Amino acid sequence: MLSRQQETLFLTKKLDQEPCQDIIFRSKLPDIFIPNHLSLTDYVFQRFSGNGDGDSTATCLIDSATGRIFTYADVQINSQRVAVSIHRLGIRQRDTVMLLLPNSPEFAFSFLAVAYLGAVTTTANPLYTQAEIARQANASAAKMIITKQCYVDKLINLQNDGVLIVCVDDENGTVALADGCVSFTELTQADETELPKPEISPDDTVAIPYSSGTTGLPKGVMITHKSLVTSIAQKVDGENPNLNFTGDDVIICFLPMFHTYAFNALILSAMRTGAAVLIVPRFELNLVMELIQRYKVTVVPVAPPVVLAFVKSQETERYDLSSVRMMISGAATLRKELEEAVLLKFPNAIFGQGYGMTESATVAKSLSFAKNPFKTKSGACGTVIRNADMKVVDTITGVSLPRNKPGEICIRGDQLMKGYLTDPEATATTIDKDGWLHTGDIGYVDDDDEIFIVDRLKELIKFKGYQVAPAELEALLISHPCIEDAAVVAMKDEVAGEVPVAFVVSSEGSQLTEDDVTSYICKQVVHYKRVKMVFFTDSIPKAPSGKILRKDLRARLANGLMNLS
Repeated sequence: MLSRQQETLFLTKKLDQEPCQDIIFRSKLPDIFIPNHLSLTDYVFQRFSGNGDGDSTATCLIDSATGRIFTYADVQINSQRVAVSIHRLGIRQRDTVMLLLPNSPEFAFSFLAVAYLGAVTTTANPLYTQAEIARQANASAAKMIITKQCYVDKLINLQNDGVLIVCVDDENGTVALADGCVSFTELTQADETELPKPEISPDDTVAIPYSSGTTGLPKGVMITHKSLVTSIAQKVDGENPNLNFTGDDVIICFLPMFHTYAFNALILSAMRTGAAVLIVPRFELNLVMELIQRYKVTVVPVAPPVVLAFVKSQETERYDLSSVRMMISGAATLRKELEEAVLLKFPNAIFGQGYGMTESATVAKSLSFAKNPFKTKSGACGTVIRNADMKVVDTITGVSLPRNKPGEICIRGDQLMKGYLTDPEATATTIDKDGWLHTGDIGYVDDDDEIFIVDRLKELIKFKGYQVAPAELEALLISHPCIEDAAVVAMKDEVAGEVPVAFVVSSEGSQLTEDDVTSYICKQVVHYKRVKMVFFTDSIPKAPSGKILRKDLRARLANGLMNLS
């Protein structure tokens, strides 16, 4: 019989001779059949066609701004009519249409219309500057932009280059249609029976949202029909759905619809299940609470800054929030203390977190939301989504790690992106040869299969859930004639989570001030990308390869900005 010392020696030699096997984590829920051979629209409305059990007269979308209500039949017909119209205007399979819209039913109609044609949607924040919009429109080769009248001035150059502009009509009818623009209302007058029937492959791209991934400038993320169908099914399909939306639910959506979290995890998932979605143009705390009370909202998806607003508000007792049964937090990690505090405001709600990326869709979801729920822990971001594999790897060696050992989270499954648009190098860096997507997030899996995020490898800054790419701001800073070098990093902030701050090396003899720098950036980017503070320094710490040593800069912030030079 081997002694413990001999046994250890034997095992060590065996490990040296054989490659290590990956330690794979799987959902507690069993895998399900996912019909990812279907196109996105066929899948989403499967219950409402043929022999499906869905009620087409049930409410699908509620526009809180106008009181308009659209049934499932209305949504399908409107989307198909818009598809017929934009096809007449020249949009063909695989062409790209940009949506530059606030939260509205027209956003949903447009997205679905483009999908019906086998074309591609790229979504952008309507508050982007003219330069930011132009960059994304040009990079994605957008042939059409669907927007509101108030944003048309930012599109003149694109319009002059031949991009067709469609305008959603002014709600009050008081603003005339801009020259050269097409009325969205006219698009909804077509005959839906004339809808083209393209042959759509599961691997065809249906959406190109933009993300900074783990590093660098924003990149177009190619999401396929199969990716989206798989991601939705992983959450809401099966006998015991991980996310138990039902036809009785009213789901409030004030999170931006141009963000993957809102459109994939909420709206498309809700449509698959027959739930109603209450669309709110933007988050205003008292308005949201009034809407929850008026429409008896049952599901409230949030980001951490919204949770903080609820926790700090003295107004919550004025409203009846008892209808809420589920509060889902995503877009950024949430502290355990906030999670526990917000439950005091929603007496009948289950609270839990989800975790994902634009590139990977949902990676994890709390099993407290399942039809047959599991007991979960505060602070966890859920368990790995079903029909997917997850592993945690050592950031230096790449070796697969066991439970309770923090490392980089990697995910594999049909829900992943196809790759970055026209950027095979960045794609290969993110998705390895074995199909594992490397998230850039550091976390661990505990003994109960729950995932905790503890750090981030990637450079990305998360401001209230919005992505801010340091490289984008650095490129703008260096373009200033009085700046020799610059670096941007995240600084912790109680309300926003993180804010971008800049370290700047000014030109010799310049009289550059912090106000000069912040004003220069402010004019060129959307509000959440604005640099909050500027620190002047003699040099930017860099590795021999030239890579900015952001850890050193974050350490300087943590140490009270001592020894900046």
